[in-house]
Amino acid sequence: MKNALIAAASLAAIAAVIPAAAQAQDAAAASNVGAYVNLGGSLVDAGQADVGALGARLGYRFNNWIGVEGELAAGVKSDTDTIGGVDVNTKLRHAEAAYVVGFAPINPSTDLLARVGYGSTSTRTRIAGISDRDTNESWNFGVGAQHRFDGVNGVRVDYTRQEFNHDAGHANVWAVAYTRKF
Repeated sequence: MKNALIAAASLAAIAAVIPAAAQAQDAAAASNVGAYVNLGGSLVDAGQADVGALGARLGYRFNNWIGVEGELAAGVKSDTDTIGGVDVNTKLRHAEAAYVVGFAPINPSTDLLARVGYGSTSTRTRIAGISDRDTNESWNFGVGAQHRFDGVNGVRVDYTRQEFNHDAGHANVWAVAYTRKF
């Protein structure tokens, strides 16, 4: 009889705890939904040229797993290489892209992420006093992670590969950004 009472009390305790735990998990998942912004810097390796950029991303997370984001970047560091005895200076003028983002929550404050999108990149090249501007479109894909320190403010690191159309090459972009959830 004593064992039956202990078993019944244990089942009652479990029955009371499970809904509370599920509700806490739902609340944590719901806290990830909404708009966010990232502000940061990136290093762009485009073969011969290694340039720097400052960028901003504005995104919206629909649920715990899926979101969208738009990205704008402006070049802040050019690169000069000597090719055939001639100095070639390359600078990123600006870049923009739109992405679908998949999130994999590790805990309520930390996510792994993957993104795929399409973008446009404008560059300026100077050779012996002659300047040329070029714009290339690309399919972009990448992975990263983000962590919020207080539920709202955090840091994001990611890598994105840009595959330019018409065999115009590729670029590898490494970024670090401050992130804020609204």
